[in-house]
Amino acid sequence: GRGVMLRVFFTSVLAFSAPQAPRPVARGTHASRVAMAAGDPVLLRAARGEAVERPPVWMMRQAGRHMKKYRDLVDKYPTFRERSEIAEVSTQISLQPWEAYKTDGVILFSDILTPLPGMGIEFDILEKSGPKMKALRTAAEIEAVHLMDPDAACPFVRQTLGDLRREVGNEATVLGFIGAPYTMATYCIEGGSSSSYLEIKKMGLNEPALLHKLLTKLADNLAEYACFQIDSGAQVMQMFDSWAGNLSPIDYDVFAHPYQKYVVDKVKARYPEVPFITYIAKSAGLLEKMASNGGDIVSVDWTVNLADARQRMGMDVGVQGNLDPAVLLASPEIIVARTMDVIKQGGGKQHVVNLGHGIEPSTPEENAKLFVDTVKAHRY
Repeated sequence: GRGVMLRVFFTSVLAFSAPQAPRPVARGTHASRVAMAAGDPVLLRAARGEAVERPPVWMMRQAGRHMKKYRDLVDKYPTFRERSEIAEVSTQISLQPWEAYKTDGVILFSDILTPLPGMGIEFDILEKSGPKMKALRTAAEIEAVHLMDPDAACPFVRQTLGDLRREVGNEATVLGFIGAPYTMATYCIEGGSSSSYLEIKKMGLNEPALLHKLLTKLADNLAEYACFQIDSGAQVMQMFDSWAGNLSPIDYDVFAHPYQKYVVDKVKARYPEVPFITYIAKSAGLLEKMASNGGDIVSVDWTVNLADARQRMGMDVGVQGNLDPAVLLASPEIIVARTMDVIKQGGGKQHVVNLGHGIEPSTPEENAKLFVDTVKAHRY
């Protein structure tokens, strides 16, 4: 009750004002919970590979359409770019799932395309049909892409990440994210979303030097943008190479993998301690390659058994995932059983529990909460 709250408050004030040598505490006691709260949040510790008392959890696309509070904001701020580029609104949206479910991760509400205008590539996101931009197809158009100044191009990102850190303190881990060079190039060359990715594939086959030029420019910019997010407050970085799963292995090795590694290496050179996660949809055939891009964690989609994934990649690479988002449309019994199965498959080390893809917009909020609660109640 209130007395306990006040005691915790005063204890923490005293602890803050009078540093003392840490006393050993018995696990599970009230004192140990307070002591734990003073340390780094559980997701950050798990992502670094440290031993944790329970699995951490968040959901890709957790801030967004499945939440009524978000849908209400859409009426007030009708365009995606308003919602993601007005710092106060982006912060509010980023916090909605944390306030509702107390997820262990709070991810910046933004889009992988957000840094493009800073590189000289304008885009728009239409509510129904998604991203639209002028396709880059010629040497002159690709030549015009330049190095961004993140502070000039995305001051709202710095503001939001700083506000999120202040808001959640040590109760949750703040994640930033970027698109990977190949996926970003796909949008630029296709002029938006695509179902067959034929334009970028044609360029890779017929004018590989031109595609490499664009990928190199994007990789330099994205590494810079990731470092900017970390400098602004992001504690973990996730890179989405969403469309690389559509490449044949031979093309993945030429156009996707080396540029992922280039970005990871540049970020790690500046921030070696910041955990780096890579996610690719439809990546069952790519896990070993993903595990060798220099990052710390591979985010696995739901088409793979997590224990098999760990066996294939080796236990020195962490995993994130991988509940099928459709499970959150099932009965409570099924949600709990499948969630426990994912935790078991994860093996208890460096496992961040998540979905295998973004949460479905039609997911009932109480089902998302049940998923988070189930994970948070588990003890290793």
